[in-house]
Amino acid sequence: MSQRNKRSSHPSQGEGLFKAKPLAQVIARAVFSMSMCTLSVQVTIPSLAIAAEASPTRQYQIASGPLGAALSEFAAAAGVTLSFDPSLVEGLQSPGLQGNVTIKQGFDRITAGSGFEAVSQSETSYLLRKIPLQNLAQRDAAVSVLPELAVSISGKAPGSTTEGTGSYTTWSTSSSTRLNLSQQETPQAVTVITRQRMDDQKLDTLVDVLDATPGIIVQRPMVGEGIDGTDIYARGSRLRNYQIEGVPTSLAVGPLLSNTAAYDRIEVVRGATGIMNGLGTPAATINLIRKRPTATPQQSVTVQAGNWDRYGIGMDISNPLNESGTARARLVANYGNEGAWAKRFDQRNLALYGIAEFDLGDHTLLTAGFNHLDQKTDSTILGRPLFFTNGQRIKLSPSNDGTPSWSYYNHESNNVFASLEHRFGAHWIGKVEYSQTRYDNDAITVGVGQRIDAATGNGAEVSPYRWNSKTRQNNLDAYVSGVFSLFGRDHELIGGVTLSRSRSSTTLYDYDWANYPTDFNIFDWTSTAPAPAFFKTGRGSFQERQYSGYLNARFQLSDATSFLLGARSTHWQLDEGLSKREENVFVPYVGLVHALNDTWSVYGSYTKIFQPQEGVVFLYGRPGASPDPEQGKGYEAGVKASLNGGKLTANLSLFQMDVENLALWNPNVRFYEVQGETRTRGVELELNGALAEGWQAGAGYAYARTEDEHGEPTLTRLPLNSLKLFTTYRLPGAWNKLTLGGGVNWQSAIHSGSTIDYRQNGMALVNLMARYELSSHLSLALNVNNALDKEYYSTVAANYGTFGAPRNFMASMKYTF
Repeated sequence: MSQRNKRSSHPSQGEGLFKAKPLAQVIARAVFSMSMCTLSVQVTIPSLAIAAEASPTRQYQIASGPLGAALSEFAAAAGVTLSFDPSLVEGLQSPGLQGNVTIKQGFDRITAGSGFEAVSQSETSYLLRKIPLQNLAQRDAAVSVLPELAVSISGKAPGSTTEGTGSYTTWSTSSSTRLNLSQQETPQAVTVITRQRMDDQKLDTLVDVLDATPGIIVQRPMVGEGIDGTDIYARGSRLRNYQIEGVPTSLAVGPLLSNTAAYDRIEVVRGATGIMNGLGTPAATINLIRKRPTATPQQSVTVQAGNWDRYGIGMDISNPLNESGTARARLVANYGNEGAWAKRFDQRNLALYGIAEFDLGDHTLLTAGFNHLDQKTDSTILGRPLFFTNGQRIKLSPSNDGTPSWSYYNHESNNVFASLEHRFGAHWIGKVEYSQTRYDNDAITVGVGQRIDAATGNGAEVSPYRWNSKTRQNNLDAYVSGVFSLFGRDHELIGGVTLSRSRSSTTLYDYDWANYPTDFNIFDWTSTAPAPAFFKTGRGSFQERQYSGYLNARFQLSDATSFLLGARSTHWQLDEGLSKREENVFVPYVGLVHALNDTWSVYGSYTKIFQPQEGVVFLYGRPGASPDPEQGKGYEAGVKASLNGGKLTANLSLFQMDVENLALWNPNVRFYEVQGETRTRGVELELNGALAEGWQAGAGYAYARTEDEHGEPTLTRLPLNSLKLFTTYRLPGAWNKLTLGGGVNWQSAIHSGSTIDYRQNGMALVNLMARYELSSHLSLALNVNNALDKEYYSTVAANYGTFGAPRNFMASMKYTF
């Protein structure tokens, strides 16, 4: 918290009730033995090298005494704000300060011997954090005994919140092992899309975020299923692992609908993450971290408008509810209308998010909230056949990607959640969270056949579908995390349980297909195909249960080396009609990190993951099928760096993913087909953060090649190489109210893999942005995507292709008060 509001125990800047750098988190349900010799690492994040070091010296007189009081007094005297949690420095003393020093020197003297340091967030804002162990002796040589370590709730470590920092990176992430670790301490590749990055690039939906994330390939819908038809891939596997605040969320409850206005940041861990999910695919895990209420009032209103009849309005209001600030609340609301390049497409979106926090004491926090999402789409976007029966290309344009006016896709998601966090002394914390999500979807979608005659354009067989389902998911997640001593060193431990139950009911429909026309012209079928008369034929239902326990530890083998060892045990059961499927899965995790110096670290990790095949009807076209589950193993090694005083992070990773029973969509037969064994090998290089004062950048290159058991390439619909870059620069001097930015998404060639193999060469999309601050409260921004108006297919598979978005723009205005 800021020194102006000492109740930093509530996340005034989005930082949690319990702040400090934790060491471990995870499980309770599986009891398994922890062996001590493997690896994980304590990597260092150096103090920020900031202008404060060169700030003018001043005379200060701060008396010795409690550290918290000394820090607050010095921050007030220096005219800066300091965010810290008083409970973390409880009982710690400061030697005080007398002398003529800079701000940096002053903080260093006041915190000497405490094990904490103040790092600069901006010219007038500082954050108190735990000093990395390998740096402690260098900074406080006179201290003979290491101070006791403190822990914080997962995702709430000091420096993890990105809102208001203006940064494209963060000090702490928790999505790899559920431990609060810096990027350098995490033995996997992690991308954090911060609040600033989402605002700058207008990443308004989760799909937008993933499309901007290095190593993630977004495949637009091949069938008219709206956004749910989107396939997302990473490292040679479909991405199906989603979490909110570290709690796994089923794809069946529509996480892809998420509006990003409710989130502080989105963390993407590439590779297998079985320790976090239990079940899932070895592609990546997406963890959405919510915005928190603030201790000081803040409000903003945003309006926007763009081509294709797109417009929207949003607001974000956060306030303390009482004078002491022990109760706080936040409300985020967004409404938008979306047109598109395809004829007749129209979409209305409503997003509401509310959260409240209540301090029940100095060590207990109660949180409750809700998230409502409503999306209604008319005439969804659909892929088209690429070739006539004689092998000639069918010449269509992006505007032809529309569907008949009678097709639609409606979604509604309602989520409520509540959690209780408690600190047990200085070294242990616990959290219990319950959430319920109700997801309804209702749609009439359509597919179109591929046997098109070149002379007439006839032969487009239209196949309508009717969907209506309701899904309810209940989650209970509980864990404890703390610090223990062994062999003269402090180590972290986390253990917990996750209990999840989903129930879904589906209304089954059919139509008089025997009398429905089957032969339409590919060029005008969207206006000539009649609406079918659907009728109910019955109901289907299923119930899915997943109970898991996890345990994870981080052993500090030396000042520079840490070893992570963990496991998760999961029981999964699916009841569908008269059939029942169940699996018991044990997933190990091993990681090792070694800090070479204050800047560089090396790491390695190994884990497994397991995913039962979902929707057997879509896999084989017949009920009762029991396909083997998708299973994967992930190996990863790499180098990480903390540059520019920790404001810039870099990562180079090499990986291998071995997967069995990968399911891929085949639009020719409109079913998923299960592959045999596949192996994906690749390399990723990424850079995020501040390159210089006022210059932020996020850039990443990925290479991934997938081969089958015979060494033949597969997944040819995905590019072997991809590069994603976005950067902004705030001009200096008299032009400092203007921020300019832009980027490029490039990928190598893709091809459809059908009998007539369509190949699309490598291509690049250029995106631009500009923002001007008219005042400290009002700013104007313009974003242009696909600025060069490149015509391309975002997806090709078999004999089908879906166009990507042509050039488009969005102008927005934001007022804060």
